[in-house]
This record gives sequence, structure tokens and C-alpha cells, in this order.
Amino acid sequence: MILNTQNKLPKDWQIKPLGEVCKIVSGNTPKGIENISNTGNYQFYKVSDMNSLGNEVKMTHSNYNLSNEEVVKLKLKLYPKGTIIFPKRGGAILTNKKRVLSKDSTFDLNLMGVLPNENVNSSFLFYWFINLDLGKICDGSNIPQINNKNIAPLDFPIPPIETQQVIVSKIEELFSELDKGIEDLKTAQQQLKTYRQSVLKWAFEGKLSPLTPKRGIKEGELPKGWEWTTFQKVCVKIGDIDHKMPKQLEKGYPYVSTKDFTNDLKISFDNAKYISKEDYINLSRKIKPEKGDIIFPRYGTIGKNILVDFDKEFLVSYSCAVVKPNHDIVLSKYIYLYSLSPKVTDEIRKYVVETTQANIGIASIKSFVFPLSPIEEQHQIVQEIESRLSVADKMEESIAQSLQQAEALRQSILKKAFSGELVEP
Repeated sequence: MILNTQNKLPKDWQIKPLGEVCKIVSGNTPKGIENISNTGNYQFYKVSDMNSLGNEVKMTHSNYNLSNEEVVKLKLKLYPKGTIIFPKRGGAILTNKKRVLSKDSTFDLNLMGVLPNENVNSSFLFYWFINLDLGKICDGSNIPQINNKNIAPLDFPIPPIETQQVIVSKIEELFSELDKGIEDLKTAQQQLKTYRQSVLKWAFEGKLSPLTPKRGIKEGELPKGWEWTTFQKVCVKIGDIDHKMPKQLEKGYPYVSTKDFTNDLKISFDNAKYISKEDYINLSRKIKPEKGDIIFPRYGTIGKNILVDFDKEFLVSYSCAVVKPNHDIVLSKYIYLYSLSPKVTDEIRKYVVETTQANIGIASIKSFVFPLSPIEEQHQIVQEIESRLSVADKMEESIAQSLQQAEALRQSILKKAFSGELVEP
């Protein structure tokens, strides 16, 4: 491949300012747009329409649909299929979303558009554009914004139009293979989630205990020596602190809430609130979390429970219950793992109150059914669960690494595509 020595691109490529080969436009929000009939064939897009698409690229649906007469009356300009649109102001810029119009449409003043001229393939332009970090080129210290002057001067590599089409075809071929691999990895991730739930289900039906005969156990029936009881009967206390919001300080005793719970069901104290010693003492008189306790969120993220496996003085918001197991009859890890099981999910559904935010009361948690097994079996069951979930963790870690590699490969494909290395001249 012959390269241009100045810019390291193939000899028949050029680099031009984006504004020279594309038309850069801003949308418009006309007065009266809220009064349209909403029955026409032309879409009027807003940032919210982009967000509702998820990972889709082509804009196909809007909450505003205009007739031809309404487009004329409101003096809106229609932009052609293939126009790339993106947010131009506010935090939406930092989401780095770019979309493509699937047919002639228009959009509001919070969006910008880029229209390629006849020398630029619209798909070629889009693949170049999705690799552009809008957050790095925007202005504004408080409110980010992008204008024509941020976009127009950008260096855009342009091969002949025929080469652009070949490159687009190659990108789409490679992306198709990559997407299939990613889909398989995500399927495997979902299967691991299902497996985890199955392990927890089997465990508390007595099907994982080496001390319990597996044969003859019917669905819903507990093994010999087990009994159905309730959380209240296997715990010394279940409760929450007083419903009083303590004054926040720069240092003191940590006061955590569900916002401080991580995805791997741990507590992060990095951004926790702090309260005074006096407030800590007063609030903890009712109940306080200690090593071996379970923290059970009662609002919103119900079921994302935390096992306190460390020694530390802290309080947890009244949005959570503190569950204190009776260690004479039940292991902390046994009741904790059970609290993550499908059976407890069923119990939550039974008792949860749906208002503006799902919530569950202390009395309901106390009433949850609990499969109590002999303490020696609990040790065996916990060990078996942890062994199986450890294998699942390692598999999940491997999948996560593969997904990261797939994303890196996607970036590599685009980098090669726009440096002239993806296809032969």
C-alpha cells in the first residue's frame, strides 16, 4: 500500500475539515409544536427520543409526528435520510450518543446534524463519527455545549467514494461477526445468572447437602430434620434505626444508605455521609449493624442484601432493615445466602407495597418463611454454594474480559478503517 508520507494515509486519500465536505446544522423548536395533530408521517426528534432507543442507531420513532402541512406552517426544515444527529448542549453531550435519520425528518434546537455531500458516503461518515468523543470538543465550563465552530474544523479522512463503500462493507462484515460473538457472551452471562439462582434454589430445598439423601424429596418438601419457620424465629432482632435524618458532618461516624452499596453487594464508605458521635449513640440505641448481621434494603433496590463481614462502627439509613441472626441456631452466611434466593424473591413479591417507590415493612421481613436445617448441614450447604458460585464468578470474570476485548477490537477496526489499513487499495 502506497502511503502519503505527510499524513500516513494512502496516496489517494485526503484530509479535509469536516465543514468542507459536510453541512453542519442546528435544529429548531418552533412555537406551537406542542399543538400538532401528531398523525403525520414526518418525525420531529428530541434528545429523549434518542435515549429511548437503547443501543439502536437508526431513528425510527418519535413522540411528535408532523403532517406536510404542519412542517410548512411551522417553517421547519426537513433533513434527509442518513443525516447524523447528536445532542448539542447539557449533560446529554457526555452520553456521546449519535444517531442516524432513517428517513427525512426534523429535530429540535437541542440537537445538531451533519449531512454529507455527494463525495461522502453517509455510512462512512457515521462510522468515523461514532469514534468521536463529543465530551472532548465541547465548550462551556458549567453547561457543556457544541457549536459549528467545534465540529467544522475537525480533520476528516476521505478516500475515493468507491473505496468508502468498500470500507463500509468491510466494517459491517467485521462488526457483524463481532456482534455475534458479543451476543453469545451475553447469553452466557445470562445463563450464569440463571445458574446462580438455581444453585440457591437447590441449596435451600436440601438438594446440595451431602448429609441429606436426595432421593424421595418432592418439590416444595423439605428433607427430614428440616423445618419451615420464619425470619423472626431464627433472629434475635430485625429492625431499623429511628426515622430521623441526622445532621451531616465532614467527619465522624459513617452513615450509609443504598447509594453506598456496590454491584457486588458490598458497602463502599468512600462517599458515605458522616454524623456526630452523639447522633450515632442516640440512633444506635434502637439497632446498629454489627459483624454477622445482614442489611436488607426496604426501598427501591429490595433484595440487594449485604452481609456485614467486618468490624466497624457505622449506621445504616432507615431505608434498610438490620437482620441479626440467632447464632445458636443459624449461620450468618446461611441466612444471608437464603436472603438472595428465589424463595425470598417470592416472599418480597408477596409483601411488597407498590407506591411511588416499592417498599417493604419490618413486619413483612419478620414473616418471611425460612427453611431451617441442622447447624452441621448449614456449614456443608454454605460450603457447597460458595464452591459453585466461585466457579461461576471465575467464568463471569472471563466473560467480562472477553467483552472488554471485543470493545477494544471494535475500536481497533475503526482505527484501521480510517487510517487506510482495513482494505487494500
